Amino acid sequence: MTSRRQARRLAVDILYQSDITGSAPAGVLTAWADAGRERPPFTVELVEGVAQHEPQIDVLLGEHAEGWSVARMAALDRTILRLAVFELLHRSDVPASVAISEAVQAAGELSTEDSSRFVNGILGRIAREIAAS
Repeated sequence: MTSRRQARRLAVDILYQSDITGSAPAGVLTAWADAGRERPPFTVELVEGVAQHEPQIDVLLGEHAEGWSVARMAALDRTILRLAVFELLHRSDVPASVAISEAVQAAGELSTEDSSRFVNGILGRIAREIAAS
């Protein structure tokens, strides 16, 4: 059985592949299935949710990434942020603290040294705005 953390990491892998190759996330999911690669239900829900809400997510990221456009962000950081913002906005079963913590940890382990601070700052601003509304 796959943990939610592992399912999130798989979602990051799929969404990152989609971003880098310019392929639709649904196409990457299908390719993974065809290759016999693991696709836990929670991973599929996350990938499909991010894909469905990406325009809204990118607007929020652009508004809260002081001095950065979404296009200028490192692809891996952008992917991690999109996933976390989807969870903050659309997954009531995931506490905000968990979504942020998982994203910060993923950024620290998978991206650059400064990525965890970058991700934490943006997600903190977005979470505060969501909580206030």
